[in-house]
Amino acid sequence: MLTDRQTRGVGEQLPLKVNLRDEATFDTFLARPGQEAAVAALIALAAGECEQSVFLQGGGDSGRSHLLQATCHACEGISLYLPLGQLRDFPADQVLADVEGVALIAVDDIHLVAGLSGWERALFNAFNAAHARGTRMLFSANTAPNALSLELADLQSRLEWGPVFRLHALTEADKGSVFAFRARQRGLRLTPEAVEYVMRRAPRDMTSLLALLDTLDKASLAQQRSLSVPFIRDALGW
Repeated sequence: MLTDRQTRGVGEQLPLKVNLRDEATFDTFLARPGQEAAVAALIALAAGECEQSVFLQGGGDSGRSHLLQATCHACEGISLYLPLGQLRDFPADQVLADVEGVALIAVDDIHLVAGLSGWERALFNAFNAAHARGTRMLFSANTAPNALSLELADLQSRLEWGPVFRLHALTEADKGSVFAFRARQRGLRLTPEAVEYVMRRAPRDMTSLLALLDTLDKASLAQQRSLSVPFIRDALGW
């Protein structure tokens, strides 16, 4: 039985299970200057206290996917998270089926289905149905709605009904700050020297950086050692 604050999986007939990342919450998102309005709008959207639809635009390391999942985690009611990078090869009508009773639908990376007529039409119909029954909608893409090269102009207009927020990509300094912030949330203490050491050697994308943090967290717990530069070097084989 589905209860409040649950996330519904994609249609059971599809051979793919989509889950939210447990750590993708508002508490673990380090908002940078200029992002306060976007985060506030999403918190209000999750609570059903603002516009019925919101659109986020930004690059791959801007935090779009994190914020969509955080909104689903915080949703008052049942939410549906649709990462189109994983779902676009499935029939759109099946993915978007059985959404009665869903309070929030979050569609991630909508730019990946631009030009796919089946997906565009299905999303347009889903938007109209959601609007009619009061379901909240959240979209993300790597660009603004009017730059998506959609074949269906009516879908573009729907995506512009609510506020559009632009999230800038993380700078190198931002990535170091996020890495240290997420470490502190795990109870790990990183000196500035340790953060600098990691940032000089690690891959620059946040997915890889946070995977390294997982490795360091487990190694630190297993060996009961702090995250000094020598320990990090040994743990990561650097």
